Amino acid sequence: MSQKQASAHTVASYRDTFRLLIEYVHERLKKEPANIRIADLNTDFVMSFLNHLEEKRGVSARSRNQRLGAIRSFFRYVAFKAPEHSGLVQQILAIPSKRHDHTLVDFLTREEIEAILEKPDRNTWLGRRDHALILLAVQTGMRVSELTGLCRRDLAIEKAAHVRCLGKGRKDRCIPLTKTTTAVLRSWSKEVPASPETPFFPNSQGGHANLAMKEGILKMMTPVEANRRRFRADDALLSFLRGL
Repeated sequence: MSQKQASAHTVASYRDTFRLLIEYVHERLKKEPANIRIADLNTDFVMSFLNHLEEKRGVSARSRNQRLGAIRSFFRYVAFKAPEHSGLVQQILAIPSKRHDHTLVDFLTREEIEAILEKPDRNTWLGRRDHALILLAVQTGMRVSELTGLCRRDLAIEKAAHVRCLGKGRKDRCIPLTKTTTAVLRSWSKEVPASPETPFFPNSQGGHANLAMKEGILKMMTPVEANRRRFRADDALLSFLRGL
């Protein structure tokens, strides 16, 4: 992955894909990770895994295609390292991506924004973390993977408050923060270790977000994640953040 200069988000996406796939192999084939063979991952099994993601885990067609992309990348590697499986490789690479509709995204109202921000219980450490994270998402439109990947060094919350992130397509962004958001983040920062490398929104063990944490945040942020591209132009949101 380092030779391909893949971003941290791509690495995390591939990691999560194979974590889910290995769990599915263990559930269906009763095999430990060390005993999995390339032949076990035939076309029917991979299709079954993709259907499982949609039907049991409720992922979208877009997320399904993302998982399929990671599996295809792995089998392209297999084609060079284990050419005896070339027939299987061609079958996996021929699995089509699923078509999906591109729906128009509407704005959130001020009432919807307030309701989402009220979800976390701010009497608890996790609730204060989630409230700060969601408020930052509301203002900046950052993706969950970008938010959970932030470290302390990525935020300036004193003078000229802003957040920097390397987003999709390896785009480096620097986003100014409002006074309301800055105040909440400054308060939250007191509950996070001071090291620049420390995750700003850690999991309960203090490390980077795992898949379960990301899924929990996505559920709380609905419909925030679906509407992230339209937040910054919403007059109701701007008024809310200014405290008007």
